[in-house]
Amino acid sequence: MPAARLLDVTRTLRRAGRMATGVDRVELAYLAQFLSDDTPCFGLARTPLGYLLLDRAGLQGVQDRIEGRIDWGAPDLLSWSLRGRSTVGRRAEADFRRLAITRTAVWRLPRLIGKLPLPCQYFNVGHSNLSRRVLSTLNASGIGISVLIHDVIPLEYPQYQRPGSVDPFRKKLKCVQEWADLVIYNSADTKARAEAQMAAWGKIPASIVAHLGTVPPQPDPSKLPSDLPPTEPYFVTVGTIEPRKNHRFLLDIWDELGPDAPLLLICGGRGWNNDAVFSRLDAMGPDSRVREISNLSDPALAALVQTASGSLFPSFAEGFGLPPLEALMLKTRVLCNDLGVLHEFLGDMPVYASVSDQYQWTRIIKEWANTPELQETPTAFQGPTWKNHFNIVLSPRA
Repeated sequence: MPAARLLDVTRTLRRAGRMATGVDRVELAYLAQFLSDDTPCFGLARTPLGYLLLDRAGLQGVQDRIEGRIDWGAPDLLSWSLRGRSTVGRRAEADFRRLAITRTAVWRLPRLIGKLPLPCQYFNVGHSNLSRRVLSTLNASGIGISVLIHDVIPLEYPQYQRPGSVDPFRKKLKCVQEWADLVIYNSADTKARAEAQMAAWGKIPASIVAHLGTVPPQPDPSKLPSDLPPTEPYFVTVGTIEPRKNHRFLLDIWDELGPDAPLLLICGGRGWNNDAVFSRLDAMGPDSRVREISNLSDPALAALVQTASGSLFPSFAEGFGLPPLEALMLKTRVLCNDLGVLHEFLGDMPVYASVSDQYQWTRIIKEWANTPELQETPTAFQGPTWKNHFNIVLSPRA
């Protein structure tokens, strides 16, 4: 067991004040785990001005603010000097500086890392701050490096990515391939895909597979707007409206179904590279059978999913796939694309149908819309737990 753990919390800092994504939740789960046991823990955060090092008390302060027990403080002069930051972002960065035990300019990172006790293990689980500078400095300082890879979708499906995001991701993965002592994969599917990429560059680092933990959703209908949930049969699809999630496919099905279609509730914010879908959504009239819903709290979204006739998941590619898993935990029927990674951890609980077979999807949606009394799966799905995840990740290795 290492004498200390160092968690990279750069992603937590950068996304303060925003609705948590699946990757955000993973970093916060690691933060909670490290704060819950006796092993000394520290946090590393990259800011536009350099690096911050936090001790256990500082990490506890971050968690208290993220979970709402303490408000973020006022922005400081340094945060006001940065462009493009939200008010919450400025407040969070100022508080990270106040909570840090030391900070340094970029080029003095080795001095900051030198303050850590040895042996020490660094954990990066958010895909942020995976730079040559950071990983090579940690390696040279004798600190072990563990990195969690969520997926390699940017390299396999570059057409679905934000402009300018593919090459930086490739550089991150090459740094992991060169410097990581241990790669943690969220699925065997992700491991196979990532190692296929790394094999072309040379060595393949040691690795483990540890399915991400899940927390049972806590539905609260009182958190829903007054016009939700609908009183008629409806379907939900949950996720950012971006090309990989394949909302176009569902809109095509609803066009085919016409005015007699059940309601389709598209739950998620608008993403990138999806102007054609955005235009179709903007053209929907007040009587449309498709509604776009965003900014629901987790309890409200869970309540909406819980009473749906089905949850639809036509995504082209996934590293894990939290929405179908959470729907099954709520005993809601799931229809999803026939992806290997979903078979890996969902087994035979969903109904699988390839998105190349629109007829099959249409048939199942019609059938489910007409059988609302059968909307629940026979038993609630028992998702993987964080306890099992950390038993794998933190177990001693020879």
